[in-house]
Amino acid sequence: MIHVIATIEVTPGQRAVFLEQFHWVVPFVRSEEGCLEYGAAVDVPTSVSVQVSPRPNTVIAVEKWTSVETLQAHLKAQHMAEYRVRVKDLVTGVTLQVLEPA
Repeated sequence: MIHVIATIEVTPGQRAVFLEQFHWVVPFVRSEEGCLEYGAAVDVPTSVSVQVSPRPNTVIAVEKWTSVETLQAHLKAQHMAEYRVRVKDLVTGVTLQVLEPA
């Protein structure tokens, strides 16, 4: 199993619009072979001292896959190609962390 943390930076003021498109693709992704978990999360303000400041233009995708191979297949899926077209004017940057349990 692998974990994926995708940090998605969106155009200022467009996070709600981006999340509509993200939620559109979720059912397709969750039906993919090897997908164990796939969802979006956003920062919650707290008084926890080590927490980063809330980022209003950031969405975190939290994913779990059975293998790197199923993740790679996911990235090539037709619905992901369509999703990327839908969000291309809303996303300013993406970084991925691909992790394994330690």
